[in-house]
Amino acid sequence: MRLSDNARTVLERRYLAKIDNEIVETPEDMLRRVAKNIAQFEDDPMWEERFFEVMDNLEFLPNSPTLMNAGRDLQQLSACFVLPVEDSMEGIFDTLRNTALIQKSGGGTGFSFSRLRPNSDMVSTTGGVASGPVSFMKCYNAATDAIKQGGTRRGANMGILRVDHPDILQFIQCKADPNEITNFNLSVAITEDFMEAVKKDEPYQLINPRSKEAVGELNAREVFELIVEMAWKNGEPGIVFLDRMNRFNPTPLVGEIEATNPCGEQPLLPNESCNLGSINLARMAKNENGTWTIDWDRLQEVVEIGVRFLDNVIDANRYPIRAIEEITYANRKIGLGVMGFSDLLMRLGVPYNSEEGVELGREIMRFIQTKGHEASSKLGEERGSFPNYKGSIYEATGKPMRNATVTTIAPTGTISIIAGCSSGIEPVFALAFTRNVMDNDQLIEVNAQFEAILKEEGLYSPELIEEVARVGNVRDIEAIPEELRKVFVTAYETTPEWHIRMQAAFQEFTDNAVSKTVNFPQEATKEDIRNVYELAYELGCKGVTVYRAGSRDGEVLTVGHKGETEQAATLDENHRPAPRTRPRVTTGQTVRVKTGCGTLYVTINADDQGICEVFTTIGKAGGCAGSFSEATARLISLALRSGVGPQQVIKQLKGIRCPHPIWQDGRQILSCPDAIAHVLEEYLQNNGNGAQRPAPSASTGVAVTREVKSTQSSSLFSGAVCPECSGTMVEESGCATCLECGFSRCS
Repeated sequence: MRLSDNARTVLERRYLAKIDNEIVETPEDMLRRVAKNIAQFEDDPMWEERFFEVMDNLEFLPNSPTLMNAGRDLQQLSACFVLPVEDSMEGIFDTLRNTALIQKSGGGTGFSFSRLRPNSDMVSTTGGVASGPVSFMKCYNAATDAIKQGGTRRGANMGILRVDHPDILQFIQCKADPNEITNFNLSVAITEDFMEAVKKDEPYQLINPRSKEAVGELNAREVFELIVEMAWKNGEPGIVFLDRMNRFNPTPLVGEIEATNPCGEQPLLPNESCNLGSINLARMAKNENGTWTIDWDRLQEVVEIGVRFLDNVIDANRYPIRAIEEITYANRKIGLGVMGFSDLLMRLGVPYNSEEGVELGREIMRFIQTKGHEASSKLGEERGSFPNYKGSIYEATGKPMRNATVTTIAPTGTISIIAGCSSGIEPVFALAFTRNVMDNDQLIEVNAQFEAILKEEGLYSPELIEEVARVGNVRDIEAIPEELRKVFVTAYETTPEWHIRMQAAFQEFTDNAVSKTVNFPQEATKEDIRNVYELAYELGCKGVTVYRAGSRDGEVLTVGHKGETEQAATLDENHRPAPRTRPRVTTGQTVRVKTGCGTLYVTINADDQGICEVFTTIGKAGGCAGSFSEATARLISLALRSGVGPQQVIKQLKGIRCPHPIWQDGRQILSCPDAIAHVLEEYLQNNGNGAQRPAPSASTGVAVTREVKSTQSSSLFSGAVCPECSGTMVEESGCATCLECGFSRCS
């Protein structure tokens, strides 16, 4: 495999088999393990070689659970599941149990909470009142927090509520506090009746799901504006167009679609699962007489191999729940998608944000959809159609069909790192950026396609790459010709309209849905968000997710030259972050907290830039507890004065457990670090964090600062720090994803 250093690191950390923490297989061994396992249902040994070849060439990769688990004891190969939440205590907690089994095995779960009776509704069996969907979402969220400690992938959920549910206003606002329901993506299920009421500024009815009766009404436009406002504030909730999803439901007699998987690209029936795989379009280009074109013949071959591979996964899979196994076999849904689309456009010299780019996206997906359906139909002749074929949308055609759905555009955060290509159908986030590697060293990560083109054009130099890494794009770099600058477009240079038009182009020829994020600059208005939601509806999208830079996890991080913006923190002689000088006078407060090690005194001090230091005292001087708490406080102070946000410190300390947790004032204090986190959190709630600034970039001569309106700076990152590798998190494909290790908040 032609792997980058970053790809190899990701494989070693998360994919390759280990015994006692020792890696016992190579990347090639992993692919051979997967190919052999998935080809076990084939009579011809040729298929094992063909499966291995497309993966080894990085032309096609299946979803992460297949790479991780195929041919191993777990053998759970699906990425996405939707579970029903019935309106009974037994049903709610049966689903929670099933959720634990799925997430333990590496899958993501989606739920519609629309069947649950609203808050304060009658419970006839007890004479009490219901607590409503949001309260049970919090219960599921807490369970995911516990489950994620045991699996190879962090648990993730999608929570959906119909717009006509009586608790819809509470649902829309339930993540106003960024520390609430952190393991869920949220989407409002919007109906066409609601959208018509929005256009006409009319009221619409709220329906109690228990009684099926109207229990009130709301003004549709006001509810829509609230969705827009919350999405502007923190990117949630997204929206899914429920009626449109069901209009394309291939098996309407089997059931109604009510939810999707965590990133929204896979609408599924209750208890249904789906397995996904993606074709690397960056590998589907060929040079003919000095001109780059799409290799349509090879693309067709890879589509046919991918469809067969994913159909075999259904049979090779070991399902965590019997009900999921039954309906998955009955519908045999697969989701073949793409990655590397932005890289392909660069190679062909086509700007992402252009009519030519959108039309090329439409043409490619039309081809994949056509050839994918032909391959599934051929498999149907060979192996039989999916059992629920009778009454499906395919019955009228008279053609056999092996799979109820064939295509999906999924986020490809980790497998695109392995493949060394851009994610899904997203524009690249940055053409080059600096990442931390071992021993505090820094490495400039460069988009492979961008680097190759620069070398072919005779433009490449280490100095140029360093300059690009400072800003992430080439918009104002005159050393690169203007025509190439138009081609090397990044996510924040792509206006929201082009994001939606590209999503709609791919959706037109995709059975399931398209996972994509519409990126906005920090200065975007609520009207901008509203326009995108309305455009997505008009252009035929099945849902939409937005993200405004800097709206989560603190201020937006920007990169720019020294002197153009105020420098946030000092850099040492090696241009690495260094703590700002402590002022002579600080102000603060001391809080007493009981812990299992004794009474802990935590002092928090601030200067004119925010919290700058933490001191702790516990037990006798020189004792172990005192030494460890003092060391913790010193490192916290160093981090704060180096620009790390206090919320990030809280996130790292909160939940650390020692052998002697205790209760104080109605809450559990798990350890001394946990106690310090609680004190910091209370301080922020009472005082805010002043002008605390984010940490500087490690790039030479670069400062990371507050967002400024300058043509010389470019918004890049969300401000979030990856909890696994402390790398750079970005918002794309409907989810926050680490550019460095592939960690995703949705998988």
